[in-house]
Formats: sequence, C-alpha cells, structure tokens
Amino acid sequence: MAGNSLRVGVLALQGDVREHLAVLTALGADARPVRRPEELAAVEGLVLPGGESSVIDKLARAFGLFDPIRAAIADGMPMYGTCAGLILLADRIDGAITGQQTFGGLDVRVQRNAFGSQTQSFETDLAVPALGDPPVHAVFIRAPAVVEWGPDAEPLASLPDGRVVAVEQGRLLGTAFHPESTGETRFHERFLVHVRERRGAGAPAF
Repeated sequence: MAGNSLRVGVLALQGDVREHLAVLTALGADARPVRRPEELAAVEGLVLPGGESSVIDKLARAFGLFDPIRAAIADGMPMYGTCAGLILLADRIDGAITGQQTFGGLDVRVQRNAFGSQTQSFETDLAVPALGDPPVHAVFIRAPAVVEWGPDAEPLASLPDGRVVAVEQGRLLGTAFHPESTGETRFHERFLVHVRERRGAGAPAF
C-alpha cells in the first residue's frame, strides 16, 4: 500500500464489516478493521456499518470505543454510517431501546426500523443530485429514516413519501441503505473526499 494512501477504518464490532473494507480497498484506501481505541487513533476516517445499532452501541462501550469515537467526531474526523451506522451518528432516535445511546454528530432525528421487519426489505432507485447520474440503486433492510433535521444537516436523497434516506453534515455522511452490497461506490468515494480534505487542511496524516 502506498505510503500516502488514506488510512481509514471500519468499526468492526458487529455488522457487514467485510463488505465496507472491500469497497474502500478497491477505491485505493488503506482500510482496516477498528476494534480498539488505539486502532481508531491510527485512522483518518471511520465507517460505521449496518448491523444492530443497539448491539453496536453496547459493544462500543464494552470495548472502550464509545467515548473515543465521540471525541473523534467532535475533533472533525470524517465518518460514514450506513443503516445502523446512520442511527449511531444521529443526535436523536425514535424507537430506541431502553438505555440506547448514539455517538451523535448529525443534527437529525431518525426512526429505527422505519420500514418494518426484515421481511419488508425492499430495493429502489434513488435520485441523488449530489452524486449525479445514474440513480443510486438502494437496498433497504430493517432500515431507519431521517424524519427531522436541523439547519446544518443537508438531505441528499429521499423517497417519494418525503422520508430522507441520505444526509450529510460537514464531514459526516449517513445513508439508510447499503451501497456496499450493490456495487455502488459513490458514497464511499464521497467519504474519502472528506478524509482527503481533512488531511489537506492539516489534520494528522499518520
């Protein structure tokens, strides 16, 4: 791996970690799993994968990662959350289980399991003006939806009923669906742009 490759991590506590690592590696990043605080400290950006948000929350606390991830967000580290990862980046949750917490950072309110159970999973094509053509083929599996957002959060894509399913705020990016499972790379590319810009702004390049 070239010495100037972007060093990015995928939170590897639960969920579809390998798929994200494969996409990021194919895009030329130096991608590695993150399970410990010292591994988080060695990367320039972090992907929060799909899975079960409440389980990832509990495991992050058990592995001593919860506070370091929150601190990294506050320090401007780029992060990209898919499905459960979007929930973890949200400041507010509808339908949270008792005691569930998030890392926060996105000034949004998300609804867990907004589209029903796993048997109600679906696929659709989404227009995402920020990414241009063609439309994004999106897979929703027990997905959340953004039902409220603040002035600094920018919706990137929504369904015909108005529910927002992709959002961005500064260097934080979240999608309710799973681009890593359909061969769609443009959201990961956008995440890597944020990482590159932060490196260029003088953040440690490791």
